[in-house]
Amino acid sequence: MSTDLARFSVNQMTVRQLSLPELADACRASGVGQVGLWREPVQAYGVEAAAKLVRDAGLTVTTLCRGGFLTALDPGERAAALADNRRAVDEAAALGTDTLVLVSGGLPPGSKDLRAARERVADALAELAPYAGDHGVRLAIEPLHPMYAADRCVVSTLGQALDLAERFPAHQVGVTVDTYHVWWDDRAPAEIARAGAAGRIHAVQLADWTTPLPVGVLNGRGQLGDGAIDMRQWKNLVDSAGYTGPIEVELFNERLWTRDGREVLARTAERFVEHVIR
Repeated sequence: MSTDLARFSVNQMTVRQLSLPELADACRASGVGQVGLWREPVQAYGVEAAAKLVRDAGLTVTTLCRGGFLTALDPGERAAALADNRRAVDEAAALGTDTLVLVSGGLPPGSKDLRAARERVADALAELAPYAGDHGVRLAIEPLHPMYAADRCVVSTLGQALDLAERFPAHQVGVTVDTYHVWWDDRAPAEIARAGAAGRIHAVQLADWTTPLPVGVLNGRGQLGDGAIDMRQWKNLVDSAGYTGPIEVELFNERLWTRDGREVLARTAERFVEHVIR
């Protein structure tokens, strides 16, 4: 593996057109040694089979996406969400990753109380954090851009994520720093320093911000270098905070998904070197 790619990890969603075996082959061909996986394709392939596949390919699984969605008011829905998150922890452990990325969940139907929703996330973490710790898995709360607060993630800033994480030991709960979601926040650099000082930066993900946003906004993450975010600056921020771990590139992008996945992976690795490392 090139030293320029030593910290590079490709998130599976970046090249979701590739099957797991195709992803493993493409990583080998491109000199990529790390991947972030998603639960749905892993479950479809089989968790144990997927674990063997990546292990045999010499790949390190940097994160598993995703757990969370912990804001339900209905007791039955809450119990189901907790059970699903315990399964996610089990899957992460089976895949050999120590990091499960959490997206908190949005407002329940009929509710307009963001603060109460965040408290329900904290209540759920109180049950899940010890379980994760016992399995050698860290929960990495990912704040999402405020445009997702209503339906997807009531945790919108690194500060809010850290306020939740700091209720629990750092080896159990930390945060995910994703440039796409936090680049706009002038408080984010100080929160990164805060997270780093406490050993709570558990995952770092990159995607660029390009406009106009597509309909539905979910799949508008730009290739590195195509948008408004200074990727090298953010890499320097997490480095200065003491983070030395992998850096994933996670792109939800319809245009990229129509292209050959091997080409997208190779180009993403090139962009990583160009805009993050050099």
